Amino acid sequence: MKLVTFLDKNQESRTGWLVGDQVVDMQLASDQLPTDMLSFIDRHEAYSQIIKDLGEVKPHYALSEVKLLAPLPNPRSFRDYIGFEMHMLNASKSFGHTIGPAWYEMPIFYFTNHQAIYGPGDDISRPANETKLDIELEIACIIGRKGSDIKAEEANPYIFGYTIFNDWTARAIQKREMEVPLGPHKGKDFANAIGPCIVTADEMEQFRCTISEADFPDPLRFPHGPKDRLDLTMQTRINGMTVCEGNYKTAFFNFGQMIERASENGVNLMPGDVLGSGTVGWGSLIENNFTVHRPLEPGDVVELEIEGIGVLRNQVI
Repeated sequence: MKLVTFLDKNQESRTGWLVGDQVVDMQLASDQLPTDMLSFIDRHEAYSQIIKDLGEVKPHYALSEVKLLAPLPNPRSFRDYIGFEMHMLNASKSFGHTIGPAWYEMPIFYFTNHQAIYGPGDDISRPANETKLDIELEIACIIGRKGSDIKAEEANPYIFGYTIFNDWTARAIQKREMEVPLGPHKGKDFANAIGPCIVTADEMEQFRCTISEADFPDPLRFPHGPKDRLDLTMQTRINGMTVCEGNYKTAFFNFGQMIERASENGVNLMPGDVLGSGTVGWGSLIENNFTVHRPLEPGDVVELEIEGIGVLRNQVI
């Protein structure tokens, strides 16, 4: 199921699901269903049973009649990881850094701004005086049940679904502040775009695969942890020009390992928490020192596409 949050004809925020290029409004389908996504995720097992019992539901709107919003406008928290070694190698070289040994031992994350959520079609304001605005092509998972000290091999049932994540980044700001070894700060907190929908985890299982060394050409090291991934093509286009093509299966750490790391030491993950995968290799402009494409400027249109999910499109202003 592809779940969406949208503005209806009365400009009211609603929750529903896609049927091709049409939209079912949850509460018009049944008054037992909620009007917001976080409430749906909180009780998704019960609500999913109600939807199943409804059988086939006639859509209420064409996609052209509504405006899609961020599918989860109010996540409870938002962690972003650095899960791809190729991105680490490329970005570290551009910044003049080296990769610490700890990166290979555990998935590293930071908390990003869960109050700066944008959706498909939203304009993204370039921060004042920023000269190297960048994008990052990621997939994100949404947690569907509360849990702590979750083992990686037991983590999949905690995943509610997946969405596309554009981790907008102000590189000029980031470069200065990361001279202090505390991680990214203002360079990351102005815009996190997700969408266009949340694809429930069961629908994405068709892409489950087991990786092999052939999936990790030199100089990538073959991951030493769990070998299950989702085989998903990923692409970035700027003003219609393709600037990145990759695949999620090349992640060094999978979402199970990320969930284990986030939940260890008794930390509760909650329904509606979001975890970003980190940027796929070559999925940001800094990795090529902006030679493939100049830093983003007002008027640029960015499209991130991930197989099985769709296209997340935003314009810089």
